Amino acid sequence: MTPSPDLELAAALAADAAEAAGSLPADPAAVRIERVGPRQYVGYNGRGAVVHIGSAEHDGRFTPGELLKLALLGCTGLSTDVTLARRLGADYEATLHGATVKDVAQERYTQAHERLEVDLSALEPDAAARLRAAAGRAVDKSCTGGRTVQAGADIHLTFVDTATGAATAHVAQEVAR
Repeated sequence: MTPSPDLELAAALAADAAEAAGSLPADPAAVRIERVGPRQYVGYNGRGAVVHIGSAEHDGRFTPGELLKLALLGCTGLSTDVTLARRLGADYEATLHGATVKDVAQERYTQAHERLEVDLSALEPDAAARLRAAAGRAVDKSCTGGRTVQAGADIHLTFVDTATGAATAHVAQEVAR
């Protein structure tokens, strides 16, 4: 009898958790958050950046959903930056807006919509069309965040008891698409 993929994954996660005792893979871009109050966290990266995270009732904080939208917009902006600057000049202005469509029953976003606003009036219509196509290809090729959301990613969560060091892996339930 062949074990199910879910059981194989659970076994692999449990083995990983036992072996690593809660350690994370080597990642120079790893981040962390710390709880600072009820439903309020502060996030940090290794370069000193800070972001305040909380539920919607907390002013001055981003919700995780807003951070996801910002991450996707940032990915699009960074992915298109060189392409747009090459044709429009290093000092071109751009604004990106993002919104999502949420399936409340499933507690997930089913669509993410982005709008990149940039002045292309100095270009001939054919040149503007080629630039938009090139910028789109740059996003398709280089936007790791967007590519991850589109393809889906396994989430590996390990709970670590800081008093004992005991680690327990949590196997995420598959989400219907």
